[in-house]
Amino acid sequence: MNKGTLIDHIAGKTGLTKKAVSDVLEGFMDAVMSSVKKGDSVTLTGFGTYKASKRQARTGRNPQTGATIKIPARTVPVFRAGKEFKSMVA
Repeated sequence: MNKGTLIDHIAGKTGLTKKAVSDVLEGFMDAVMSSVKKGDSVTLTGFGTYKASKRQARTGRNPQTGATIKIPARTVPVFRAGKEFKSMVA
């Protein structure tokens, strides 16, 4: 499912216009991304948690040459599914 089909699905379930659903979805994504960027987590009980996670620097290998390379530390976004979501999928 991509963004367009998600908007179609939500519009069909709620009776809202596609434009309204698109605006709400954009607002949701903007709120989650800006909160995670600030270092806060966003928890939707039963669905999951969005948060930032720090990866430590490590040594890797270039698969083409086999040469050892240093991979720098960085912060990445992480989503962890909630209990309800996990049980629905399993």
